Amino acid sequence: MKTCEDIQIEMNGPVAVVRLTRPNKRNALSDGLILALRDVFSSLPDTARAAVLTGEGEHFCAGLDLSELKERDAGQGLHHSRMWHAALETLQHGPVPVIAALHGAVVGGGLELASACHIRVADASTFYALPEGSRGIFVGGGGSVRIPKLIGVARMTDMMLTGRVYNAEDGDRVGFAQYLVPAGEAFGKAMELAQRIAGNAPLTNYALMHALPRIAEQPADQGFFTEALMAAIAQAAPDAKERVRAFLEGKAAKVQRA
Repeated sequence: MKTCEDIQIEMNGPVAVVRLTRPNKRNALSDGLILALRDVFSSLPDTARAAVLTGEGEHFCAGLDLSELKERDAGQGLHHSRMWHAALETLQHGPVPVIAALHGAVVGGGLELASACHIRVADASTFYALPEGSRGIFVGGGGSVRIPKLIGVARMTDMMLTGRVYNAEDGDRVGFAQYLVPAGEAFGKAMELAQRIAGNAPLTNYALMHALPRIAEQPADQGFFTEALMAAIAQAAPDAKERVRAFLEGKAAKVQRA
């Protein structure tokens, strides 16, 4: 099923594969593509239980399409940034967990897009950068909120002030990705994880996407109370009761050493 010329979605069992299809532009993000991402993730098929986001060609996403950069007054710039915020919110707090399969450039707005996903799998060709500082602009797609939660404020400041580029190995070390695989294997690993995630209880996945990030931002007493409410709701679901019963009856796999 093709949504627009710059993005494709197809179902692979319970996993929605969402692919950026602007390889000649290194999958740079136009406003049309951002809005298409919003539409795709706000209207995934009911059968979707997880999603993989990837880019066609040699790069995941090289950031904002600068050919679309327009002179805007402060009000127009504010509304443009908020449009990006609303679009990427549909990934982070949408209906299913999203795994990003990263390769090549994960730069500027592409890094903001990746940071909105729940799990990031990078291959050895991946590199990360935030060139906005050298171009006289500032991140506007939620990067100043999400990226410091991955790597810290000091590292993001350094990247924007100096133009520092992280390769795949150093990016893995500082926290850009949770998995690092050989070149060409990011998509396969992302699909493996997505299939595993799709087998979880849907309400547990929902709690991890929607409750856990908010709990992390709350004062401890509020976080404990929110956790208790979410735990009570999740364990009351029929699916959860069935899974616990299967474990107690020895029918479920036990945790093994990695």
